[in-house]
Amino acid sequence: MSTNQKQSIGVLTSGGDAPGMNAAVRAIVRTALSLGIDVYAVYEGYHGMVSGGDDIHKMTWDDVGGILQQGGTVIGSARCNEFRTREGRRRAARNLVEHDIDRLVVIGGDGSLTGANVFRQEWPELLDELVEAGEIAPEKADRHPHLMIVGLVGSIDNDMFGTDMTIGADTALHRITEAVDAISSTAASHQRTFVIEVMGRHCGYLALMGALASGANWVMIPESPPDVDDWEDEMCQTLQAGREIGRRHSIVIMAEGAQDRKGNPITSDYVKEVLEERLGVDVRITILGHVQRGGSPSAFDRYMSTILGHAATEAVRSAEAGTDPMLVGIRQHDVIHSPLMEAVSKTQQVAEVIAEHDYGRAMAMRGGSFSDSFRILRTLMRAQPHEPEPGQKQLRLAVLHCGRPAPGMNTAVRAAVRLGMDRGHTMLAIQNGFVGLVRGQVREMDWMSVTGWVSRGGAELGTNRKVPSGSDFYAIARQLEAFKIDGLLLIGGWDGYEAIHELYKRRGEFPTFNIPMICLPTTIDNDLPGSQLSIGADTALNSIVTDVDKIKQSAVASRRCFVVEVMGGDCGYLALISGLSTGAERVYLPETPLSLRDLQDDVDDLVEGFKRGKRLGLMIRNEAADPLYTTDFMCALFEKEGGDLFDVRQAILGHVQQGGDPTPFDRIQATRLAAKCIDFLTEEAGSGTPRSVYLGLQGGEVALTRVDDFPRLVVQGARRPREQWWLELRPIARIMAQPGPQAGE
Repeated sequence: MSTNQKQSIGVLTSGGDAPGMNAAVRAIVRTALSLGIDVYAVYEGYHGMVSGGDDIHKMTWDDVGGILQQGGTVIGSARCNEFRTREGRRRAARNLVEHDIDRLVVIGGDGSLTGANVFRQEWPELLDELVEAGEIAPEKADRHPHLMIVGLVGSIDNDMFGTDMTIGADTALHRITEAVDAISSTAASHQRTFVIEVMGRHCGYLALMGALASGANWVMIPESPPDVDDWEDEMCQTLQAGREIGRRHSIVIMAEGAQDRKGNPITSDYVKEVLEERLGVDVRITILGHVQRGGSPSAFDRYMSTILGHAATEAVRSAEAGTDPMLVGIRQHDVIHSPLMEAVSKTQQVAEVIAEHDYGRAMAMRGGSFSDSFRILRTLMRAQPHEPEPGQKQLRLAVLHCGRPAPGMNTAVRAAVRLGMDRGHTMLAIQNGFVGLVRGQVREMDWMSVTGWVSRGGAELGTNRKVPSGSDFYAIARQLEAFKIDGLLLIGGWDGYEAIHELYKRRGEFPTFNIPMICLPTTIDNDLPGSQLSIGADTALNSIVTDVDKIKQSAVASRRCFVVEVMGGDCGYLALISGLSTGAERVYLPETPLSLRDLQDDVDDLVEGFKRGKRLGLMIRNEAADPLYTTDFMCALFEKEGGDLFDVRQAILGHVQQGGDPTPFDRIQATRLAAKCIDFLTEEAGSGTPRSVYLGLQGGEVALTRVDDFPRLVVQGARRPREQWWLELRPIARIMAQPGPQAGE
């Protein structure tokens, strides 16, 4: 294409739909338009590409307004046998060239992406054939000698190499977890056993993570069939043992592709039959099916799809002729680019390895976190801990909270107690944080004392924001000695981090403090040093997104602007990410100085937008964004300037953000981090100079940060770390929210 020829890109969704596809389409369209690039939506996937006509539609800014929260794909997806033929691909090439499209962003699974690569490889020959047949002019073909492809993975199975998460997988986990939570309550009422089948023909991600997040009692995944031929006996013995110690129900979760070690399918009907015959229990089957695909996408799927859609547009825009197609994915929070067909090949290879019954290799190919999660789950599913081995280190480890409540605290305690007991340790629970420790409110936990905690919000051990001072240190030292505590696990937020730092500083005064201490980050504010994410923040984001979706429905019916105030303290994480996930037009953060001129510009944009037919305005403000320009001030300003064009309302979401059952992400990460904490305390206890650390997630890996680094890592006078990765997303938020032609979300 000549350098002065305006670029045109196409976007299509293909294969099975996945929640978050619409967010990706919206991001692609708005990023392209902001760059001055024409963008076309290819409706009904490859079918629309072959049929052409109205199925290839030039997009405007407003065409993608209001789709962020919608499930499915608004541009459609359909099977297309014609595209599998050369003649069908020739017609598709003609239709694209007629619109000057030679760059495609394809959102789909491995089959859809493989088809796109075949199309790319044939493109020059297809255009030669079209020129020879007189269907396109030679000049047209000369302007588009190559087809550039960038892929995004839309698949709830999370089975693709080249990305940590695929579009739709997090939402599917939400559906599974919500269903199992609901089933568990009715199962316990009648002392029933439920067999729950989830999607995953060749990948057990949904089954494994769904079981980890819901506290299931048995799981079956294709990558790791039961270890023994008589697996039925092992399963029945495990479930029966749970009943004998007081468990009122049993949950078996299985992937649709579950099989034994010989490759024979294991069906939910067969599992039901085995359990009824051998245990004499009442068994029900629930096949979740396509409900896992449906519904509004989770906050993570909205945010991730927006980031990936933006990155994919940048990638396809800058792709050079003849280069191999790329897959755009995410690793922790960083966008990554991988060779498309290499990722597809590795993905398909796992299915081949499973078919060859090489299950050890299949598990290894899924990655370390997959294997670790499976290992942890197998311990948590036990009815009782293993008997300690001779010579095994047996410690007395204490768990407590400090800081504001955060969803996932109970999940972390449950995992720590059971995993610690399985290592032969005595697990002690300290009630009511450091206040309780000063008073000696310490009790020994047993295996069943944390039953049901995996899904429970709040903090069963109690929490407060008390940071020890003065005579507290002497009292704490006495209690640590009295209860012979060998290691301390703090599950909490900023106040807890400060408390552990204070204890660490006084090791010279109080020798009892010379024990390993570790902090597991739990706070909705996501403001802790040493970790890119804190447990509880994902649940708070989903709570905000759910409430804002309702607010938007109310506002759009009555030409109204809402100013929504969210928590976060000195950290704007919740405000920015919820703004990206809800389509807010402006986000006000404590990290970004705010002036009256900024507010005037926002008022001008609102007034102009409503004059052109806009029906909804949405601003999200962090509670500490500015001490003078408060939520009340903003509402009064917008109301005055809006006149008769629009009304203004405020919504202060308040403490609902701290409540609710934890999301699957918070449950899974709380469990995995708790396992790392027990490993750390076990290794450090008894050493001459035991460390005290903050545990966190950094760059996709679990990392340890020295407690004495705390002052260096935080902003003095503010409760937030110096380094905040999410601030780099502000330009994307501005692109998504800027007023386009006839703008209106």
